[in-house]
Amino acid sequence: MRTRKLVPSALVVATTVALLAAGTQAAGGAPAAAVQQQGTTEYTVILEEDGNRDMARKAIALAGGEVTRTNDAVGVLTVKAPAAGFVERVSASADVLGAAHVKPVGHSPAQPKATQDQVKRAEVESENKTTTPNASPRKPKDAAGLDPLDGDLWGLKMVRSDIARAKQAGDKRVYVGILDTGVDGTHPDIAPNFNNQLSRNFTIDIPNDSDGGEFDGPCEFRGCVDPANHDDGGHGTHVAGTIGAAANGFGISGVAPNVSIVNIRGGQDAGSFFLQPVVDALTYGADIGLDVINMSFYVDPWYMNCKANPADSAEEQIEQKSIIAAVQRALNYAHRKGVTLIGAGGNNHEDLGKPRVDIASPNYPPDHARDRAIDNASCLNLPTEGDHVISVSALGPSTAKADYSNYGLEQASVAAPGGYFRDGLGTDWYRTNENLILSTYPRNVALAEGAIDAAGEITPAGLTAGVKKACQGTTCGYYQYLQGTSMAAPHATGVAALIVSQYGKRDPKHPGTLTLAPDKVEKVLTKTATQRACPNPRTVSYVDVGRTPEFDATCEGDAKFNGFYGYGIVDAYGAVTRGGNFI
Repeated sequence: MRTRKLVPSALVVATTVALLAAGTQAAGGAPAAAVQQQGTTEYTVILEEDGNRDMARKAIALAGGEVTRTNDAVGVLTVKAPAAGFVERVSASADVLGAAHVKPVGHSPAQPKATQDQVKRAEVESENKTTTPNASPRKPKDAAGLDPLDGDLWGLKMVRSDIARAKQAGDKRVYVGILDTGVDGTHPDIAPNFNNQLSRNFTIDIPNDSDGGEFDGPCEFRGCVDPANHDDGGHGTHVAGTIGAAANGFGISGVAPNVSIVNIRGGQDAGSFFLQPVVDALTYGADIGLDVINMSFYVDPWYMNCKANPADSAEEQIEQKSIIAAVQRALNYAHRKGVTLIGAGGNNHEDLGKPRVDIASPNYPPDHARDRAIDNASCLNLPTEGDHVISVSALGPSTAKADYSNYGLEQASVAAPGGYFRDGLGTDWYRTNENLILSTYPRNVALAEGAIDAAGEITPAGLTAGVKKACQGTTCGYYQYLQGTSMAAPHATGVAALIVSQYGKRDPKHPGTLTLAPDKVEKVLTKTATQRACPNPRTVSYVDVGRTPEFDATCEGDAKFNGFYGYGIVDAYGAVTRGGNFI
C-alpha cells in the first residue's frame, strides 16, 4: 500500500476502479494488469462489432500479438505484443476497431482538498400511495431507524432518507455494485450488508511502475492480490457507507441501509484503472444481476477522450477512439442487462458542454500532459458522459453547487450532497469539516494515513481532520470526512436502490433478487427529485471564498431542469412514496 499523507481539515484519498469478469483470465489466472515482459506490453484490442473475429485474431498475430484473454460480451481482447508500433499495425485491419495500451487508464478522482486554493484535477470527487400493476411496493417491515452518528450526516437529511426509511429502507434482494478501490467488508457498518460471495478483486498490486518508481507500494498479501473484502484506498469504503451502511445502532447508516453491497474492485492502490478491467467490471456486474452500479471515476490517461484531436498522435487518437468504444459497449451491455448506472459528474469545476482546454492529459506516464483544445462534439469525459449514465453534480449543506463540481445542461441529470468545505461564507459553517460528507473509513487506511495510532486511538492529525470512532464493546469502526462528486453519486445510488426495493419485481434470471428496468429507475429518480431553480444572479463567483475566476459558473435552464441541479435534488422519500406514479 502506498502511504498517503493526512492533510489538515480533510483526508484526501485518491483511488480507482475496474474488475476482471469471471471467466476472462489468462493462463495462470493473471488479470489484465499482468506484469509486462521485457520488450512486450499488453494491449486492449477492440473488435469491430460486425467484424470477423477469426480474421481479427489473424490480424493480431500478423501484427506480432498473442491473445491472452477475452471478453466476448463486448468484443474486447487482451493481447501481449511488441511495445512499439502494434496499435497502428493491428488497427489497419477492417475487423479491428482499435487498440489501447493496458496501463493505468482510469482514476478515482482525488477529492478536492479542503485547504487547497486550486483543485488540481478533475474527479481527479403529501404521501401518494398510487402504484401501477407492474409495481410491487414493499411493506413497512423493511423500515429502519437511525444510528448514533447520523446527526452528522446532513446529506442523509437533504435527500430525506431519514424519513423515507419508515416506509422503505431497502431490501436485501437488491444488489448494489461498488466499482471502486474496494470495500472493507469487515467494517462493522458494512459487514451486515456485505455480500462476500459475489464480491471480487481481480487486480494485482504493482509495487513499481515501468520507470522503476513506486506505484502501489509494497504488497500486503501473498501474490500481491488483496482479498475481496479489502480496501487499501478508502474511497470505495466511503462510497459504500453512504449507499448502504447498516442501520444497526452503531456508527452511521446509509441512504439505503438494508440493501446488499457487492465489491467489484479493480482499482490499484495508486488510484489508477486499466481499461480491460473497467470493461470487465461492468460486464461481470451485469452478468451476476446487480441492480445499480456506482462509478465515481473517470477514464485516464485522458481526462477528455477525443476521437481525432489534432494535438494527439495517430496512435493516441486510435487509443482514445478505442477507449470510447470499449467503455460505451460495456455501458450498453450493463444497461441491457438491467443495471442502473450512476456516475460522478467530476470535480473540474467546468460546464461539460463547454469544456475548457484540457491541461491534465495524458496523465500517464507522468509529466506528459500538454494543453489540448477540446471539441465538445467529439470528446468525452467517461463514464459520466457515456450513454445510460445518470450524472450527478455535488452540493454543499446550503444546497449551493459546490465550487469544484462540474455542471451543465448537457450532462447534469440530478444533484446530491457531495460536500463543500467553503460553504456558508460569513457563518460558523465556513471552512469546517462538518460541511463535508462523513462515511466509513477502513482501519488499515486510517492507520497508514496517520489518522489513528497502532492502538486504534485517533491522533492529533486525525482529530484535526474530523475522524470519528465508534465502539460497541471491543468492536470499533472509524469514519472520515471527504468531499467531491464521488460523494454525491452514492447518495443518488442509494435512492436508486430504494426505488428498486420499493417497486422492483422478482428477477427470474437471478433467483432471490429483485429487478427493475433502469429506464424506469431513472424516471422515478428524476420525476421525484426536488426541483431547484438557478441562483439569482445566475452566475456564481467563488472568488470571495478564495477561488480564482476560473471557478465562476453560470447556471442555465429553469426550475424544471438546469445545469446546476439537473432535474433536482434526489429525494428518497418522494421516490418511495410517489414513484409508483411514474412506472
